[in-house]
Amino acid sequence: MFTGIIKNQGLFKGYRSGKQEMVVEEPFVAGQLELGGSLAINGVCLSLIKKDHDTLFFNLSEETLKHTTLGSLRPKERLNLELPLSLSTPLSGHIVTGHVDGVGKLKRIKAMGKGKRFTISFPSELRPYFVPKGSVALNGVSLTVADLSSLTFDVEIIPITLEESNLGAIRRGDAVNIECDILGKYVYNWISKHPR
Repeated sequence: MFTGIIKNQGLFKGYRSGKQEMVVEEPFVAGQLELGGSLAINGVCLSLIKKDHDTLFFNLSEETLKHTTLGSLRPKERLNLELPLSLSTPLSGHIVTGHVDGVGKLKRIKAMGKGKRFTISFPSELRPYFVPKGSVALNGVSLTVADLSSLTFDVEIIPITLEESNLGAIRRGDAVNIECDILGKYVYNWISKHPR
């Protein structure tokens, strides 16, 4: 489990065994993570299978390649990294599981002082899980839905988030991993199975 507050970025080093493994470099996280431990990479929870000094190796399942952006990374791309919560970790963002619901696309960027406002398109099947002022994670970053339509939502990105995550580097047309709020998904599932 994660909070969506990004404190580290890693460097994508490449794929191995086709795309069955990905390689990431980041010295601080490498020192904190043990084999088998979880790490959220651009919002996707993966388990460490090998470590070589500052270099980390992770398996990529067919499910991950199909439903996230991790199969289309470019060499030296910056990746948002988040270590899992501990019992003493403040919950500064919202509850993020690292289980991506789908891939969206950045449709529009609007400058907002030193920050930015993004308009993100999303797959239509995710619409029931969004509410205005609700939580959403983009590439693992905890954000608030500022505006919502049938196929897009807006989020505002503050300057510190632009600096400390890879959201400051994405461009119009780029794909992003979307994780809807877990509480909203449970509520929607319960209500849809127990109509009045």
